[in-house]
Amino acid sequence: MTDSEIEITADLVHDLLQEQHPDLAGLAIREVAGGWDNQQWRLGDKLAVRTPRTERAPDLQRKECRWLPVLAPRLPLPVPSPVRTGEPSARFPRPWTIMTWVPGEPLDHTSISRGDHAADTLAGFLRALHVEAPAEAPTSSDRGAHPKKCTDGFDHFFQAVAPGGIADEVRAVWDDAVAAPEWEGPPVWVHGDLHPANVVVSDGTLSGVIDFGDMFAGDPAWDLAAAWVVLPAGAAPRFFDVYAHADEATIRRARGLAALKSLFLMLMGQNGDRGLPGGKPTWGPAGQAALDRVLRGDFM
Repeated sequence: MTDSEIEITADLVHDLLQEQHPDLAGLAIREVAGGWDNQQWRLGDKLAVRTPRTERAPDLQRKECRWLPVLAPRLPLPVPSPVRTGEPSARFPRPWTIMTWVPGEPLDHTSISRGDHAADTLAGFLRALHVEAPAEAPTSSDRGAHPKKCTDGFDHFFQAVAPGGIADEVRAVWDDAVAAPEWEGPPVWVHGDLHPANVVVSDGTLSGVIDFGDMFAGDPAWDLAAAWVVLPAGAAPRFFDVYAHADEATIRRARGLAALKSLFLMLMGQNGDRGLPGGKPTWGPAGQAALDRVLRGDFM
């Protein structure tokens, strides 16, 4: 999952800056906890250095650098924007990036207290994002498909988490998504990885969206799952009212994908509690809360 042979430290980041961007080398460097493909360092008050730690991370960074400048100007929430790039060197063998810092606390470390405001904000953000993508937009190899093509992944997470007394309810939600009609519209821009660690909160509501490395052109249901994965209980109906572009089939697919994402978050939480590589202890409670919201069924 990660390349343990490359130890990324604050001293290393400082040396990389000194070599390639010396005008920024005097800024304070602070490690940011979390991250999956990239290790992130806050640089001063307004910037962040992202250093890849997985094999796929450089390609994800290149994707962000190519497309975020296109998308960001029309999005109503702050998102990271590329500022500088770093080239592979003897000190660090992979490309790296300097991005703008999006202020706020990741949702897996806090909570949303202004649910209606957050629902309106997320709906407005996704309405602005979910426009027809150009032909050269990226596609995804591991997400973006109809749920019926993701049953192996669902079964893996389902069996690993073993949801016990709610297993039949969870399976029913997934089966309904699998039975839902496919997306018939044109491929639209999709963030692709909206979950509590990839949105930030300020003053009790959503204030930014981060980590666009998995963005692709496809079915918006993959983002609309955030109605349950990100928003607090009871906010989904308002979200879909404000979003206003999701038909019944899309909502059914989104709800099933929310169940899939919830199980994944729970599994990563379990792995974190066990000290396993890639585990995220804060993701477990977030996933359980999301799955509870999925099973409430308050979306129509």
